[in-house]
Amino acid sequence: MDGILQKYLPERAIDPCLELIRTYQVHLKVVNERVTRHGDYRLLPGGAHQITVNATLNPYRFLITLIHEIAHLVAFETYGRRIKPHGKEWKDTFQYLMLPFIRPTVFPSSLLPLLAKHFRNPKASSGTDAKLAIALKHYDPHADRTFVCELPFGSIFRLYNGRIFKKGNRKVKRYECVELKTGRLYLFQPNAEVELLKEFIHDK
Repeated sequence: MDGILQKYLPERAIDPCLELIRTYQVHLKVVNERVTRHGDYRLLPGGAHQITVNATLNPYRFLITLIHEIAHLVAFETYGRRIKPHGKEWKDTFQYLMLPFIRPTVFPSSLLPLLAKHFRNPKASSGTDAKLAIALKHYDPHADRTFVCELPFGSIFRLYNGRIFKKGNRKVKRYECVELKTGRLYLFQPNAEVELLKEFIHDK
């Protein structure tokens, strides 16, 4: 197990994570990338605790995802299975388990203020925290990805599923974008990953 963790986690996070895995008897599976989620936790029929994490995550995202899922396990074991998956009990547990990792020996100093702010009230997905998500993605193996917030107004872009949109105005925290095929309006998080097809150029 420690050999697997060495491949996917920041060096100083390996031993503490290994201790958590052993303490809570986690069966950890590193799997091929799933677009819709970074990881998940399941209580298997035989009573075993299985956690899966995407293999394509950078070490810092992998760590956050792993602790996120372990927090589900611990919260359910502590408070019972009737609690909300991302309710107060899970948030308190996630904060408690992450606290030892939020330090410069584990994370780059540029991420620490964003992590400290995020973990005051952690969300169901760190992907909904646009500033943190964009900062984390700079450490991805392919850091040249494009985000909706970086595109000029009117740009044409494509999603991973092939659907094509035109970027519109920002409304509060999200962007209004029109799907070209249907004309329907959708709201996009600033950190949504897209493929730029055509940049809008305004003729003066």
